[in-house]
Amino acid sequence: MEPKRSEDGIVDLVDVILRDGAVIQADVIITVADVPLVGLKLRAALAGMDTMTDYGLFEAWDTRQRDRHRERQESSNIEQ
Repeated sequence: MEPKRSEDGIVDLVDVILRDGAVIQADVIITVADVPLVGLKLRAALAGMDTMTDYGLFEAWDTRQRDRHRERQESSNIEQ
């Protein structure tokens, strides 16, 4: 039995990440001669904007963008 290779694997992966989101977290300590020199703490979230706002991320940014868009729509309607 040989493993099957899906042509749509990348597309499915991107779809799942955008729909459900992914969080990557890493702690790294760089040492030289058993002396810790640099500490690095990383945390990244990757998801579609709907998923981000569902989890409470970028809500303020999303609200500002929607307000700006709404103001532009209203001003263009007034000019017509």
